[in-house]
Amino acid sequence: MADRAAREAGALRLDLEMRDADMPLSDLGTLQAEALGRHLAASAPDERPTSVFSSPYERAAATARVAASAAGLGDAVELDERLRERELGAFDGMTGEGIRRLHPEEAGRRRWLGKFYYRPPGGESWADVVQRVRQFMLNLTVDSTTSDRIWVFTHQAVILAFRVALEQSTEQQILDVDRSQPIPNCSMTRYRSEDGRWRLEAFADVEPLRGLAPTTQERPAPDRATDDLGGPDVTSETVDVGGPET
Repeated sequence: MADRAAREAGALRLDLEMRDADMPLSDLGTLQAEALGRHLAASAPDERPTSVFSSPYERAAATARVAASAAGLGDAVELDERLRERELGAFDGMTGEGIRRLHPEEAGRRRWLGKFYYRPPGGESWADVVQRVRQFMLNLTVDSTTSDRIWVFTHQAVILAFRVALEQSTEQQILDVDRSQPIPNCSMTRYRSEDGRWRLEAFADVEPLRGLAPTTQERPAPDRATDDLGGPDVTSETVDVGGPET
């Protein structure tokens, strides 16, 4: 990964040939997406997703298209910019080391405010991403045309934002999850709505990939550039927002 290579080299910026939003899905990512789709295709009809949403970032959208096709859901994937990765603003493409050396005042602000509330110049805090997720979920609840089993393809920071929005997690609770539970690529996080509340059924689950595709994950915090004032995350994950059976 570009961020890992830059970190190990002590570089100030990532060696990128394109925008984070344009990064293509790798061959391994395609294999994982196909495996996930085949797993869903073998599930009971009342357990299969009935609507598919994705981040517009190419690697996430490609994961959604491949998985939905393998699951027999066709290619009707709805892109929603609220599901995109956290915006890093002026620090997009920089490593944590680069920001600490070139923008020490911002590194100091981040240490003072903490990872959850710190907003890089022109970018977003984790709290900002939570607001996007809350708006997305509000639209789902008021849209009578939205079906009850929703499959969402998004990124690590957004999945953690879903946990804050749906579980009412505190700042400390979600940071503890981030530190202790890495989210593998193409893993599934599943919720079910019961009596007006969301219940977490699975988090960062890779069981659907077992025996079908290798499982991979990003290097955990605290040394990750994306969480410590750095570059883009290159994972693609899913949030399977499962509603009540009807």
